[in-house]
This record gives sequence, structure tokens and C-alpha cells, in this order.
Amino acid sequence: MKPILTTTNHNRNVAGLKYVYPVISRRAGGLSIGVNFNPNNACNWRCIYCQVPELQRGNAPEMDFALLEQELRFFLDYVQHGDFFEQFNVEIDQRVIKDIAISGNGEPTSLMDFDKAVRLIGEIATESGVFPASKFVLISNGSLIHQSTVQAGLAELARYNGELWFKLDSATEQGRKLINNTGQSQQKLLEHLKIAASLCPTKLQTCMLHYRQAWSDSEKQAYLALLQELRVSKIKLQEIMLYSMARQSFQAEADELERMDIEEMNAFAADIKALGYDVSVSH
Repeated sequence: MKPILTTTNHNRNVAGLKYVYPVISRRAGGLSIGVNFNPNNACNWRCIYCQVPELQRGNAPEMDFALLEQELRFFLDYVQHGDFFEQFNVEIDQRVIKDIAISGNGEPTSLMDFDKAVRLIGEIATESGVFPASKFVLISNGSLIHQSTVQAGLAELARYNGELWFKLDSATEQGRKLINNTGQSQQKLLEHLKIAASLCPTKLQTCMLHYRQAWSDSEKQAYLALLQELRVSKIKLQEIMLYSMARQSFQAEADELERMDIEEMNAFAADIKALGYDVSVSH
């Protein structure tokens, strides 16, 4: 039986490659070609909704740049000139490369030579004709933006008209501790958002779910207050991207997590729009 790519099947191994994998993305609206810098399933955060099995704390391993180049060139050719879409039963209206997304099984900016990897992907995608028609996306928790190699990588991303999807699942320190298991301070969050937005077009990516006091009324008010603070501070965000869980978490809290209903998400999106932001909702 042929494998079928859907918005709920994000198997990193479906193409049999180490670094490159295909995804039908809800937010991208079609085929997203993922690049996984963390094949060791290591991340510096532990989000309670994370779908990575056997997630461990840590950084991305050393990159095999020759293999990354080989895999990406092969896969782009397979999609553009081979029978990839037929092999994976991709719907006709989704048979287009919407983006190349650096994401994967952990925090990608923890890669030692992060800027070099971003530049290599940009060069290959441009040579193959994927860029500039398709987008270049980095999905990150933003926690390592103070590092010089990460800032250099964001500048490379911007050079290829790319954008950063900055994870923000709570506007409070307590909320981030609950959802992301991180001790990130409010000051660090603001500093990193400011740096990110100054180097590269930046969108906030926010997972909305029900778990204990997560996304209580006070949490929602704190999020709106943060957005107002960012406006006053002239930290420009391109968009606020709200989404809820589409796949099963592999974390210990999985059975306690509840997907947020679309009506509640749309009501919150309306509050954000009232502040003057562009908002998208993926359920």
C-alpha cells in the first residue's frame, strides 16, 4: 500500500532520508519540505504537546553537510521532476512546494554551524528554482537568538526572503514553564523578539490547548497585553499564527491535553485583530 501524506502524518522517516522529509502542512497550505537538524530527537525545551517520540534534552548533533546537500538536491529533483506526488498520493491541489521549513525533532538553532546550514539550503533551493517562488521558513522557540551564529543565520534567512516562526505558547513565565518546561524570563523573551524582528521577518506561532491553567482568561489577557507592549516598543511582527493540536503528543502529559475548539480560537483571534495584528487560525 502506498504511503499517504496528510496533515496528520508528519513522519520524519517517510522519505527514508536523514535530514529531509515531506509534510502536508496546515499552515503552509500544501507541500512543505522539512529539514531536520535534530535527528537525535534533542531539544532544549520540552513542550507538553510535542509529537517527537523519545524526546531528550540537548542540542542538535554535528551536521554532515555533504549528506544534507546530497539529500536536499535529490529530494528537490524528485519532487520537481520525478513521481513524488503520485507515489505519496498527494491531492492535486496540493502538488506545489509551498516552502522549505527548517524544523524537525528539536530546536534547530542549537546546531553549531547554524548559519552555514541556512546558507547552504538557500543556495541549493535557489539553484533548483524553488526560491524565490516558495518560502523559506525557520520554526524556532527563539531561545538561542542571543548567539552570534543564530543571528548570522537569521540574516541569511532574510537574504533569501525567509521568515522566522517564533514559538510563543504563553506570554507569562508561569505559562511557559507549564507548557514548554522552560525557565525563560520575560526580559529574555522581549530581548529575543526584538533581535529577531530586527534581523528577519518574524511571525508568532502559538499553540492553543487546554491543560490545567493553560489558556485561562488571565493567560489570554497577558498575551494581549504582551502584543500591546510589542507595538509600543515598535517590535514589528508580520502575523500571529494560532493553531491547536492535530496529532498525538508523545509526552507524559498527553492524556491530559485537550484540543481547543475553533470557536474559542476564533474569538481570541478577533481580540488580536482588534489590536491591529494580522492573524491566522489553523485547527
